[in-house]
Order: sequence, then C-alpha cells, then structure tokens
Amino acid sequence: MQRNHASPLGNLDIITFSIFISLIAIGWLMVYTVSFGEGYTGGTADFFSSSIGKQTIWVGISFFIFAFILLIDWKFWQTFAYPIYGFSIFLLLLVLFAGKEIKGATSWFSFGGFSFQPSEIAKFGTCLAVSVFLSHYSTNLRNPRSQLYVLGLLFAPMALIMLQPDAGSALVFTSFLVVLYREGLSPNYYIIGGYVVVLAVLGLAVADVKDILLGLVLLAGLPLVYLLKFRNYWLPGYLIAASGAIYLYNLDFKTEVLLSCIGGVLLLAVYQWFRKNERMVSLLFLALVVGIGITAAANYAFDNIIKPHQQDRINVWLNPEKSDPRGSRYNLMQSQLAISSGGLIGKGFTKGTMTKLNYVPEQSTDFIFCTIGEEQGFIGSFGIIALFLLLLIRLTILAERQRSNFSRHFAYCVAGIFFIHFLVNIGMTMGLLPIIGIPLPLISKGGSSLLGFTMMMAVLLKLDSNRYRI
Repeated sequence: MQRNHASPLGNLDIITFSIFISLIAIGWLMVYTVSFGEGYTGGTADFFSSSIGKQTIWVGISFFIFAFILLIDWKFWQTFAYPIYGFSIFLLLLVLFAGKEIKGATSWFSFGGFSFQPSEIAKFGTCLAVSVFLSHYSTNLRNPRSQLYVLGLLFAPMALIMLQPDAGSALVFTSFLVVLYREGLSPNYYIIGGYVVVLAVLGLAVADVKDILLGLVLLAGLPLVYLLKFRNYWLPGYLIAASGAIYLYNLDFKTEVLLSCIGGVLLLAVYQWFRKNERMVSLLFLALVVGIGITAAANYAFDNIIKPHQQDRINVWLNPEKSDPRGSRYNLMQSQLAISSGGLIGKGFTKGTMTKLNYVPEQSTDFIFCTIGEEQGFIGSFGIIALFLLLLIRLTILAERQRSNFSRHFAYCVAGIFFIHFLVNIGMTMGLLPIIGIPLPLISKGGSSLLGFTMMMAVLLKLDSNRYRI
C-alpha cells in the first residue's frame, strides 16, 4: 500500500534531510572562517579563487545533483548498481596513470583549478554493489562463497586506493563490516579481527617483550576467571588482581610478577581442563601462542619494515614522547591547543587566533574540527558531535523501516561510512586515533567528499521515500 506524507519535500524524511542541510551549512561557515586565516578578506574580486569560493561552487553542484537524483526513478540505483561500481573502479585505475600527485599520493584528477578524488565516488559505487549483491536470493553470508564474493567487491577498490597510496581512504571500506554483521556474517570474524588489531597495536606501542607477555597473560586469564562463575564478583575481583599485578610490575618486580601471573593462569587452565573445559583451554592457549606471534611480528615490522614517516605517525599516536614536537607531532599539538583554547563557549565566529594565523596545518580539511573547537568552544563541539550522532540514529531508523532488502543494505552502508569518517576524523584531531587524513563528512572543505556524501544521502532519501511501493 502506498502512503503519502505531508511535508514540504513530499515523502522525504524531513528530520534526516534537515540534519544533512544543517551540517552542510555549518561546514560552509567553518570553511569561510578558515578562509580569513588564509588571506581572503571578504571582497568579490578574489572570491572564486579562494577556498570559500570553490567550496560554494561545490555546494551548488551538490544541491543540483541532490535534486537531480530525486527526479530519477528509485529502481534505477538497484538496476545499474554494478555498472556504477564498474565505472568507479575504472576511475580508480585511470587516476593511477592520469592523476595528479598531491602530498605524495596520486589520488586526484585536476582541471580548471579544481581537484576531484575518485575514491569518493568509489565509496558510493561500492555501497550500491554490496547492497545489490546482499539482496540477491542466493546470497548467504554463512556460505564461504558469498563471503568471498563480497570481500572481492570490497578488496578491488581498497587495493587500487592503496596503490595511490591513500591508506586513509582505503580504511573507510572497513565500514562495510557494519552491514555485513547486520546481514548475518558470523560474530567470530569480528572477535578474531578485534583480537588481531588489539595485539598488533600492543606490539607497535610496547617495545619490552616482558610488557607484551604480561598483557597477553592477563588477557588469557580473563575468560578462565569467568569460567569460575563466582556470581557477579568475578569481574571486579579480576580487575583488582590485574591492577595489583600491574602496580607491582611497575615497581620493578617485573620478573616476579610475570612468573606469578603465568603460574596463576596455568593453574586455572589445569583446573578448567579437569572440569571438562578442554576445548576452551585449548583455544586460549592457541590464542596466546598466536598473540605472541602477532605482537612479535608487529614489533619487528615497526623496526625493520615500516618507513620512517610511517613510524613517526605511529609514535605520535602511541608514543608521543618519542616524536618531534616541531616535526611529526606539530599538527596534533596545534590541533589540541586550538580545541582547548576555545574553552566553554569559544572565541567567536572568525575570531579564532590560531585559525587566523594558520597555526594548524590542513585546518580547512582534515583538521576542521579544531576550528570548531577554537571558535565555538565545548558547546559548539558538543553540538557537532550530537548532530552526527543524531544523523547516525536516523540512518539506522531509516534502514530498519525499509521493506526492500536493497534499501536496507544501502542505508547501513551509508551509516557505516558516515560513522567511520566521523569517528576517525574527530579522534585524530584529539590524538585518540592516528592521523590518517580522513575528512569530516559535509563539513571539511573538499568538493569530492561533499559530492560523494550528497549522492549517498540523496539516493538513501529517495529509496526511503518509496519504501511503501515495495
């Protein structure tokens, strides 16, 4: 049954559309205030050659594309998903040979003073391709063949983007794990993947073998203590014991504490073995052996394989005391200083001194959030975060109310991409995550990013407005 919803935009979800427009408007204002720091004084003569002038043109183009998508039949996107995906792969191949190198990466087409990044279109194309594949009646993510097919769809753009090389844009494609989990991919893959990532980070962050081994032993002891089933007291008891061990370990009783923890874990393992939990004990020891291998490999790779500039980025994130405050750590220090200088209510629109004096590199793109923090303070920063969280909630609601499997899959793909961009960009400006150059959606300066996110939102809202026609 078809239903009609009274709103100025027909059947479009007005809440999601309003958040979308609000973020674009805030982004334009933030690019405008950064433009003052880059030399633009507000005159019309040099408007279109300035950052804000180019951004204004891209906003206009994006609104035109948004309106155009609303005129296209909603079935078009499912029918032509694979051709659009194929075209985006072609652009990724072409940019390797005909692209312009910017900051060490051949990721851009340049024309008439404008630059265009095909990886943004590849995200949109991959959303469509993954969604239509998951919608096919024969697709079952519990089947290894289906898993290989969908991983192939993700691997192709990731591999081509890594050849540019652009690790940040390639990382965004891990966001498709959201929709794969929603559609039935085994949680075991996520547990194993999370375990590997944690151990790899541990191997990069810690140089002392004893420190790594203590961490692994404490991790292995957690499920063994859980199996003791001491009602609700097992977790607090474990945390107290682990904290005490770490405290004594840091008091230079390293060998004694490490041997005690190993002995304790072995006793718990033997106890659980005789209680017929052989499978659990075997898996834990396998995980411990594999964990030692992963951390050792990560540690070796950091010292012998990773390039110096990549080592600097890792040290800025995990070991800032080892990085140069006037070199690799400069961006992060300036970003944190700009955010903290804003205080509660900020210095005011166009009044940010660090923004005006251009202290923060890439402040209109990757580090736009520090401009918000300086000029709008904690309240403004919290408002931006709240808007993004509200948008993610709305995208989830839109996804769950779809009658079409394709529409639901596409909504979750879009939500995942927004989430990764939002999390990584804000995290890296505050030093919580490594600096990898991912823009803040709809706010950072950049026509390719704005156009890509606009296309995703327009198609999603178009699909949602026709959900009752399925």
